[in-house]
Amino acid sequence: MSAIARKILVVGGNGFVGSAVCKIALARGMEVTSISSSGKPYKNPQGHTPAWVERVEWRKADAMNPESYADILPSVDAVVHTVGTLLDNTQYKQKMQDGDLLGFIKYIVGMGGPAPEGQRSAYDILNYESAVRVCETFVASKPVSGLTRVRPFVYVSAEDFNRPLVSARYFETKRQAEQRIEEIVTDHPQYKGVYVRPSIIYHPHNRPITTIPATIFGFSSWVHDAVPSYIPMPASVLRWLGTSVFPTAADKTPSSLNSMANLLSIPPINVDHLAEAICISLDPAKDIRGVVSTRDMHQLIGMSQTGSEEPATNT
Repeated sequence: MSAIARKILVVGGNGFVGSAVCKIALARGMEVTSISSSGKPYKNPQGHTPAWVERVEWRKADAMNPESYADILPSVDAVVHTVGTLLDNTQYKQKMQDGDLLGFIKYIVGMGGPAPEGQRSAYDILNYESAVRVCETFVASKPVSGLTRVRPFVYVSAEDFNRPLVSARYFETKRQAEQRIEEIVTDHPQYKGVYVRPSIIYHPHNRPITTIPATIFGFSSWVHDAVPSYIPMPASVLRWLGTSVFPTAADKTPSSLNSMANLLSIPPINVDHLAEAICISLDPAKDIRGVVSTRDMHQLIGMSQTGSEEPATNT
């Protein structure tokens, strides 16, 4: 399989989404460098190191400190930013990795305790500031000779599907990052922003805790697609209530009823399919830019709710 980008940098390549991007990118013939706060190579939940890990250059770096990774950027075709947090208290991630469903639920409902006192919001740092800082450093880098095509900055954002269980700040910081990144690349025509918006991201082996909700809401989205549009369904009723009856949650944030409607009607996505869509978005021949929804990603990799092959479309 021919490479659609020669070399990429993955921010957070040893995480759940980042590791999948590294693996798929290598399979497509790309060179991959990962930066993370630890710099440690990826290990699966069982503690094993997959064979592909040896082919990634693992670097310790701080996304907020450009000096720790700026030397990498001139030689890469693209940057993929996969760092983020669902909750302000990032300790929930260990519960998910351990498959501790009860522990994860405690953090979701606020019983796991708040973020450490005096600590800045993880939403602001991980979802917004780290992405913006890396993007600013990327566009400021001078490409090495031979890199003449437009260089993508791919930001892993999210569909609005998890409120009110998750704070509106999760959704808001994701959208704010998208907006700021787009402002940055608009001023630099040799760069473009790609904002992938996954819904529930799951994997039966690497993140088994996600399998049950993915199955439930995957079936729900299938039912919503199968029922004729003129028949009222829970999602359509919630959207009507959210837009016509109840006020919005904030000036720029839709009602959480709309978010609940999305949860019921947007299909989940396997982390490997998300990674595949990200890698496809790096293909200069497709000129994919802007927002790429979960359904767009399913189309990009030739999937649909019915399982039929559909042509990829530019976004």
